[in-house]
Amino acid sequence: MNIGDRVRLLRSTEEGIVRKISSSGRIEVEIEDGFTIPALKSEAVVIHSAEEAYFGKKEEGIEEEKTPLPISKPKDQGLYLAFIPINDQNISLYLINDSRDGYLVQCTEVFGTNHRTLFADKLLSGESKKFDDRILKQLDEWPAFLLRFFPIQTQLGPEKKPFERKLKIKASQFFKHLGEAPLLGKRGYLFHLEQTTQDLNVQKLNLELENIKPKPITEPIKKPAQRIDLHIEELVQDPTGMSNSEILRIQLETFEKNLNQAIASGMHEITFVHGIGNGVLRKEIQKRLSELRNIQYFKDTQKDKWGYGATLVRIS
Repeated sequence: MNIGDRVRLLRSTEEGIVRKISSSGRIEVEIEDGFTIPALKSEAVVIHSAEEAYFGKKEEGIEEEKTPLPISKPKDQGLYLAFIPINDQNISLYLINDSRDGYLVQCTEVFGTNHRTLFADKLLSGESKKFDDRILKQLDEWPAFLLRFFPIQTQLGPEKKPFERKLKIKASQFFKHLGEAPLLGKRGYLFHLEQTTQDLNVQKLNLELENIKPKPITEPIKKPAQRIDLHIEELVQDPTGMSNSEILRIQLETFEKNLNQAIASGMHEITFVHGIGNGVLRKEIQKRLSELRNIQYFKDTQKDKWGYGATLVRIS
C-alpha cells in the first residue's frame, strides 16, 4: 500500500485515496468532498490489487455499466440537521431542505457568549449540503448549534418571517433520532428544524426593554434560595395571554429582588436559571450584572443540567 492508492475500508462502505501513511500503521484516507478520515492499514485493502487477485483482470475497453442514481424530490417535510455516519468513529453533518421554500442559512456553534460560523449559504428547495465532520465519541463535548433561516422570496407575496433554532445535542437523546435522511437516502440521526416558537419582534421588544424599570424592594431582607428559577411558569400561576414584555418585566423584577437580597444577606454566590429560549433574558441579566461593582464575576453554568441555561453569580 502506497500514498495515492485507492482503498476500500473493511468496516464501512467508504472508498478513497491514501494521503498519508505513518510508521505506527495508521493511514489517512481522503473520501468524497475532500474530507479525510483516519484508519488502520489492516482495515483497508487496495481496490485494484485485491479485486484483480480475486476476480481476475477486466478486459480492456469494457467499462462497468453504471446505474444512474434516482433524483430525489422534496416532499415538503421540512428542514433538517442530519448526522450521517462515515464509519463507527466519524460522522458528517448535513443541512437538508425538504421543503418548497429556499432559505439563506447560517449555522454557528456557540461557546458561551462566543460564536463560530460553520455554514453560511443558500439552501434551496430539494438541496442538502454537507458542512462539517465530527468525532462521534466527542459528542458530549460538542457546543450548541444555532441555526438561522431567512426565507428567499422570488415572487411577490406576504412576508415569510425568518426564524432560528438552537440545539444542544445530548447523548441520551441523540441515538433516539435514528432514521432515513430525506433527499440523501442514507441512515442517520435527524433533527427536525421546524419553527416551534412564536416569532419575536426584536426591535419592539428592545424598545419595551428600555422602559422596564423593576419595582423597588419593600419587603424585609431575607436570604433567597441558592438557585432561582426564572421560567415564567414558576413565577405566576397562569401565564397564558401574557405579552413578551410583561413576562420579561416579571422575570427581571424577580432577578433584581433575589440578587439584592443575596447581596444584602451576605451570600457568596447565587444561580439564576433562565433557560436558553431566544436569549433576551440571559443577555439582559448579564448586561445588568456587568454594571454592578459588588459582583466578583458571573458565568454560564451547569451545562449538563440546564444546557447553559443558567448564570452563576459570584458576589464579592
